[in-house]
Amino acid sequence: MKRFWRIVSKSLREQIRNYWIMILGVSMAPFFVAIYFLIIEASKPHYDILILNKDKGAVDFFGPVNYGRILCDSAVHFSMDTMSIPLSIKTANDHQQALDQLRSKQSDALIILPENFSQELIKLRYDLNAPPVKIELVGDLTDMYYMVSAIWAGEIMNAFICESSGRPYPIEVTETSLGISGTMSDFDMVVPGLLILSVIMLMFSATIAFVAEVENKTIIRLKLSKLKTIEFLSGVSVIQILLGVVSILLTLATAILLGFHFAGSIWTVLLVAILTSISIIAFSLILGAATKTVNEILVLGNFPLFLFMFFTGAAFPIEGKPMFFLMGYPVSIQGFMSPTHAISALKKVMILNMEFRDILPEIFAILILTVIYFAIGLFAFGKRHMQLK
Repeated sequence: MKRFWRIVSKSLREQIRNYWIMILGVSMAPFFVAIYFLIIEASKPHYDILILNKDKGAVDFFGPVNYGRILCDSAVHFSMDTMSIPLSIKTANDHQQALDQLRSKQSDALIILPENFSQELIKLRYDLNAPPVKIELVGDLTDMYYMVSAIWAGEIMNAFICESSGRPYPIEVTETSLGISGTMSDFDMVVPGLLILSVIMLMFSATIAFVAEVENKTIIRLKLSKLKTIEFLSGVSVIQILLGVVSILLTLATAILLGFHFAGSIWTVLLVAILTSISIIAFSLILGAATKTVNEILVLGNFPLFLFMFFTGAAFPIEGKPMFFLMGYPVSIQGFMSPTHAISALKKVMILNMEFRDILPEIFAILILTVIYFAIGLFAFGKRHMQLK
């Protein structure tokens, strides 16, 4: 029995000595419970529909009327009166402004009422042979929020026109996709996230490159040479950035060989890849400051790696609704991780076929987060590993 308790005591001491493994084992599941709760709370479904009324009105038997304006008013009141339904309906005054709101995720779907909307509805009421009223519906056809919003939009439009005309199935909806979203396959939709996933994997290689000098004691010679922390970290980072570029190019080439339909500028993709690589390397400094050996990195690094992989949309598509908008740019919980903005930028370029100027908000977001990561990491790494004792 004594030997049994000695083994128990020895195992306990070894487990405490390897405390990172112990922490990982007991806290991973509670950690993901908390993260999933935050993600779900931030991404509770809410659908936003815009209506652009181009209707010029018409003359009915009782006088001039604009059924487009009446529809807009009734739809807005419908969303206000049905608070239990997570639906908001607003009107737009400008076509381009409405499209910009779609691209920035401030709205999920856009209904465009044609100029002859009132005329067609009046014809529908009095002429049994009149064709259905044509309505245009615009959005990102790959977005689940658009799909649900489109169903609600169709129901609202159908109910209003049916009541106004007394005809069943009185509308004909034409869907207009943003960019090439209407022709994308399931594989095409996940590729932008997988490209950034290839850069996220730098988290381990970059952190190991920093901490290996500490574990191998070669950091002592670097300290004695009066090497500045910024010089050491910058020198290591150059190789890691090159590694990130090679990784994303190899991933993109593999995707193209397997049938991915590439759209957009390769230079824009490379710019996003380089900025994201720098951001991941900056975050790796924080991880490096918290560890002293490669084994500790492989254990502790699982926490941020899982976060960056599964909650930014890298490993599989995920998108939380914004908590608020900052200068028109959506900010969500996932937005505190730089890969979220990188994936958004690549989707805009490669799926929505947007220009470089359209991803400037994402570029600025990545740069701001990189500066924050780097400032924290530089201070913590220098304090932990670069001071002579």
